[in-house]
Amino acid sequence: MPAFSLDIVTPERVAYSGQVASLQAPGSEGSFGVLAGHIPLLTSLQIGRLRFVEEDGNEVQMAISGGFVEVGREQVAVLAETAERVEEIDVARAEAARQRAEERLARAREERVDVARAEAALARAVNRIRIGS
Repeated sequence: MPAFSLDIVTPERVAYSGQVASLQAPGSEGSFGVLAGHIPLLTSLQIGRLRFVEEDGNEVQMAISGGFVEVGREQVAVLAETAERVEEIDVARAEAARQRAEERLARAREERVDVARAEAALARAVNRIRIGS
């Protein structure tokens, strides 16, 4: 199967750079797939699971928390807020983050809590738990 170059970059690091056979990403309008020779595309990503298959057939899964993807004919660039491989996810830490976010949301009526921020934190934690478990 023909391959293409994939770069996954966050503000902190290059999370992945290599040749892959396919990519599946959580687009803001729904999940989509990319193969070599895909038409050019620029779209936003939502919190979810990013999957790709390396040239050797190894499937890699990552938890991402939104961003953008630019698809070219032979190269794909993912610019993500965060990107963690399954083996990098600390599920206990994600559970603690989920609990903190739920507590903030429960206090929202009594205190000045940024509800959108708490909901985003909850969604990120739930995604990490789902992918890491």
